[in-house]
Amino acid sequence: MKRSVILCMLLSAIAFSGMGQQRPIQSLYMFDPLLLNPAYAGTQLQLSATAIYRNQWVNFPGAPKTFTATTHMGFKQNRVGLGLIAGRDQIGVHDETSLYFAYSYKLPLSRFDKNSFLSFGVQGGFNTLRSDYTLTISREDDKFGVFRSFNPNFGAGVFYRNKSTYVGFSVPYFLNSNILNVQTAFESSARRYRYYYLTGGFTKKLSNSVKIMPSALVRIQDKAPLTLDVTLITVLYDVVGIGASYRWTDSFIGLFELQLNENFHVGYAYDFTTSDLRTYSNGTHEIMINYRFKISKFHQGLDCPSYW
Repeated sequence: MKRSVILCMLLSAIAFSGMGQQRPIQSLYMFDPLLLNPAYAGTQLQLSATAIYRNQWVNFPGAPKTFTATTHMGFKQNRVGLGLIAGRDQIGVHDETSLYFAYSYKLPLSRFDKNSFLSFGVQGGFNTLRSDYTLTISREDDKFGVFRSFNPNFGAGVFYRNKSTYVGFSVPYFLNSNILNVQTAFESSARRYRYYYLTGGFTKKLSNSVKIMPSALVRIQDKAPLTLDVTLITVLYDVVGIGASYRWTDSFIGLFELQLNENFHVGYAYDFTTSDLRTYSNGTHEIMINYRFKISKFHQGLDCPSYW
């Protein structure tokens, strides 16, 4: 029995090392950049709250399910931004929860373009991981059942924006923390290595009713291959967005978004898997909802950026 338990835990640790060490990937990243870069905090000026749910590799046993929620707002004539980032990521027997606080400070770059600025941001918080093996372990072996870890971390980023273009670079998690360290008859460990994010995009008006929004995201992780997302969204009448993305060697993604009113914005993405996993899963669903509103005490007389 103990040999079976050890083998199960070893296989799970290997799988987690290969998959769980990766930060959750989201296809609607361009609509919640705070997940990638703390310097984005307060960029939309008004209070902005976003929730994203991602159900990855549907019908694949133990596949990731990720929920993230962010909220942020600008203060002091949009010079200071504060934000909160929370998340829960489930994969197999592993359940990880995270909570981070973000702070940014913006430097205006032009007297003639009030939307042109350079923002510097920092964040700090923690991840907690719970790994539950109790379903595979007998009562006499319950010492192997549940493992927990607590990992504080911090990061920083820089973000440039003008009326139509943005570029950002961030290292949101500086520490290469242990996320699993099991010592029984064997020793198994898994580490989450440092990530570097480079994002960029712009909006171009083609007519009074049509805009296009190309964007890209480069993910660089220590001891892992570079990954790249390239996206193009077409916006119609400042209400509906339809687009597509390609994630290098992994998937094609269809995107849809809708501005319901001046406060609510919703989005949906479906990932068509192109890797070998396509024979085992029915793709990936992702849903987003965003709510924004001005607080008169802080935003009186200030123009907030549009969704687009």
